[in-house]
Amino acid sequence: MRLAKYLAHAGVASRRAAEEVVRAGRVTVGGEVVTDPARDVDAGSEVAVDGQAVAGAEERVTYAVHKPAGVVSTARDTHGRPTVIDLVPAGARLYPVGRLDADATGLILLTNDGELAELLTHPRYEVSKTYRARVENPPVGERALRALREGVELEDGRTARARARRLAADAIGLTIPAGRYRQGKRMCAAVGHPVRELVRVRFGPLGLGDLPPGAARRLSPAEVERLRKVPQALRG
Repeated sequence: MRLAKYLAHAGVASRRAAEEVVRAGRVTVGGEVVTDPARDVDAGSEVAVDGQAVAGAEERVTYAVHKPAGVVSTARDTHGRPTVIDLVPAGARLYPVGRLDADATGLILLTNDGELAELLTHPRYEVSKTYRARVENPPVGERALRALREGVELEDGRTARARARRLAADAIGLTIPAGRYRQGKRMCAAVGHPVRELVRVRFGPLGLGDLPPGAARRLSPAEVERLRKVPQALRG
């Protein structure tokens, strides 16, 4: 098995992130630093990351988490802020699937399944995410909604078409495929409605539901399979 895939299966990081960990010289095999993610390894190869042995594949688990404001969506934070990892039961080594800004709230997925994370975050699959945005300068008019639906010109290029609807005079429901950095906020600002509050309510086919802020629940095998099938449908 290739080294990056081995690390992903062991819950170290997603496949792409594992490749960067290897290239950064943080991985040893049999005590020697290896920088080639394609290096063949197996359970007896004595793989270590930052000096800590990697035990090999562990049970794959995925959690849905309702991230509160002020919690960062990283595995570790150098400034000592609480992370989404702190919200799930101790045990498997998990990492977030994508990110939410620290001040944003709502649904984020945590997993140790590198292949699933790769499928859900790779730009070519455009797995959609749905947000509820409370915005400034109400009321939200049809002109702003139409602009969001047609795509908005941002500093890093034009966005894909979004699904947008008015939920209230000062609230927009926004579904965007994939997503660039802070795309939802930037799109709303571009049509004259800067975001005051942003909640992610859906990731692909999975909804936030009634999961309370700060709570986490493990996804069922059926839910994980639904997530796994989304990129296949988009490819097909």
